[in-house]
Amino acid sequence: MVIWIIGLSAAGKTTVGSLLAQRLRQDRGNVVFLDGDQMRAVWGDDLGHGIDARRVNADRICRLCRALDRQGLHVVTSILSLFPESRAWNRAHLSRYFEVYLDVPMDELKRRDTKGLYGSCGTEGANVVGVDIPWEAPSEPDFRIAPPEVLDPPQTIVSRILAAIGTIDEAPAR
Repeated sequence: MVIWIIGLSAAGKTTVGSLLAQRLRQDRGNVVFLDGDQMRAVWGDDLGHGIDARRVNADRICRLCRALDRQGLHVVTSILSLFPESRAWNRAHLSRYFEVYLDVPMDELKRRDTKGLYGSCGTEGANVVGVDIPWEAPSEPDFRIAPPEVLDPPQTIVSRILAAIGTIDEAPAR
């Protein structure tokens, strides 16, 4: 199964994804955690943050998830997931896919912004998704966590995700 955690920058994807992978490993040892930013580093930081580079990065992560899925590994992926076609590809090519959308309001994203991304807004070519790169929220995620629940502590959000998917073995195959 691939659990695909989506949200804008500073939504808490990495924190929630990392905690979720830890919790899943308590029952299963075969859980891999992938983070979109970390994957850029794994591939040598050879891409920028423009729309075309983001598409290449998304394609790489989708295909890596498929390779891991085919080996029977469970994957938790934290990724902005800008492209609806990437999410559709996942639904078509992964054995089990569960999409989680962390729908955090912009004022909260700006408050949490440790990278200073939203502070660069207004800078030409800042390449900030949701500001100068259009953001299309997922239209049909398997599970959406919105206010006020999305503002709860990460451990609480992880518990909600686990309740939504049940156990990995019980999750419906696609």
